[in-house]
Parts: sequence; C-alpha cells; structure tokens
Amino acid sequence: MIPSPLSIHSVLSSDALRIDAAAEVDRIAEAMRDQVRNKMRRRGLVIGLSGGVDSSVCAALAAYALGARNVFAIFMPENDSDPESLSLGQKVAKAFSLEGAIEDIGPALAAMGCYKRRDDFIRQVEPAYGSGWSCKVVISSPLAGEVYALSTLVLQAPDGSQTRHRMPASVYLGIVAATNMKQRTRKQMEYYHADRLNYAVLGTPNRLEYDQGFFVKNGDGAADLKPIAHLYKSQVYQIAEYLGVPEEVCRRPPTTDTWSLTQTQEEFYFALPYDRMDLCLHALNEGLGVEETARATQLTTDQVERVWQDIHSKRRATRPLHLPPLLVQPVF
Repeated sequence: MIPSPLSIHSVLSSDALRIDAAAEVDRIAEAMRDQVRNKMRRRGLVIGLSGGVDSSVCAALAAYALGARNVFAIFMPENDSDPESLSLGQKVAKAFSLEGAIEDIGPALAAMGCYKRRDDFIRQVEPAYGSGWSCKVVISSPLAGEVYALSTLVLQAPDGSQTRHRMPASVYLGIVAATNMKQRTRKQMEYYHADRLNYAVLGTPNRLEYDQGFFVKNGDGAADLKPIAHLYKSQVYQIAEYLGVPEEVCRRPPTTDTWSLTQTQEEFYFALPYDRMDLCLHALNEGLGVEETARATQLTTDQVERVWQDIHSKRRATRPLHLPPLLVQPVF
C-alpha cells in the first residue's frame, strides 16, 4: 500500500492541508481497485453525478482507478433540481468519457407523496403555500452566539417576497422526512444499475460531511465504498484540479440541490465556509490551540470555541447515522 501523502503542519495556516495530489490519487486508486475487484468482486462502479465537486472527483477517481469503460454515471433530476446540476454532471461525464443515463426521479417522488407531504407540513405554518412558491430550510450559525442551532423555514411567494418562519418540531421533522425521500430514491436507482451491471456503488462524502453526519441514512449515506471520506473539502478541490475536473464545477458554490430555493451547504448545515471549517475541524482533530486556530481562521477565540462546540454537538447527534443495524448478539 502506498504511504499516505496527507501532510500535517505544525503551524496552522491556509497551507496546513496541502497534499501531494498525484501521490494521493495513486493511493486512493490502489485502494479502490482492491476494494472493488478483490473485496467485493465487482466489475466496476456506479456513481450518481450531481454536478458538484465531490461526485465529480469521485467519478474522475473511478475512471482513473478502473478505466472509464467500467464506470457508469447516473443523473437524477427531480422537480426541485437546479438545471445546472444536470448540465454540469453531463459535462463531467463527457470530460472523463463515462457512459451514463438520465433517471428523472420526480414522477416517483410525486407518486410517493414526497412533495405533497412536505407542502402539507409547510402549510401548517403558512397556509397560503402552494403553486408558484419556493422553500428552503436554513440553520443558525453558532457564530451568532445562540446556544442551540435553530432551523428556520424560508418561503418565497410568487411575487418574489420572502418570509422566515420558526417551525414546531413536528413540522421540521415532517419536512425533513419528506425531503429525505429524494436521497433515498436516488440511492435506490444507483443500486438498480449496480445490480444489473454487477458493479459496486460509489459514495461521495468528503471528511466534513462524513464527520459531521451531513448525509441521509440509507440515502446518500449508503454506498459500497467512500474513497474521499478522509479528505477535507479543500483537499478535494486539490484533487479536482490535478485530475482536470471542469472549472465550472470547481467554481460552483457547494449546494444541497434539494430545495426549490437556492441553498448553500453553509446555510443548511455548516457553521462556516468550507475552507475555514476545514481548518477548525483539522485543529480540533490535531489538538491545536484555540488562539492559533483563531489566527489562522480570522475568527475570535470565542467564535472558535463555538464552532468546536457545534462540531461536538453534531457528532453526538448524528452518531446513529454511522451505526450498522444493531443485533442482540453477533451472528458471524
């Protein structure tokens, strides 16, 4: 096995997470080949391409490791998807010579009541919500000094005006439960194609998402291998540049592409933009001091402490997402 080229600097700075991209790509590719061919005995990999940098890097790594002919890309738009997601995903597939298919999951979601269930919960706080309206959920930043991270429903009326609403717990849980159908339906489609091709399913979370539980269990959290879960987001961008991921993908702000209103990952889940969040998480993982972290991230020491508290809180809250099914006693 190739030794890890991930570097840890004794002084925290914007260069603290620089890596040897070429060596890291080779290390990941070697692991992927062993996992797919030897451990799982599959012929290739299926990946859902969203037009984001994480799935694009994973697609590029898959092609590098196994050859483009052994990678199948799936594009899965639905009623709330940004059209740019499909166009960028197809551009990535073309850049790496991947075959693929468009699977519009909107009709399936409608048949299961995904949109209706979500809208019914929204109407509990805004009865007028309906055709022509848009929505998203945003979370309060720990930098604001609030003890608890509170989620707020943002609604846009047909005239373009926006309102913000606090939600009872039952409304919040109902909206999220309905919305999670999207990730689970996409994963069902990925496993359909994986089964018919005798391929494995490739997961795409980076370290921030994996560590902080930013995924849906049995949805985008389900996969046979997750080759970039050890990489901070800034390192994913370094791999993207090395592998030649299209520039438009790398320039696109990280987005959930789940809600009908444009929403960034920072709005929905993370406390900071990914570059500063990377440094805060890295500093916490390596036991670095709060003053050093504050200087590197241009935050106050109080703000760094709040971000670290938020990281710990998310780790505790999302631990069940990482657990396998629980048994009364071991079977094997």
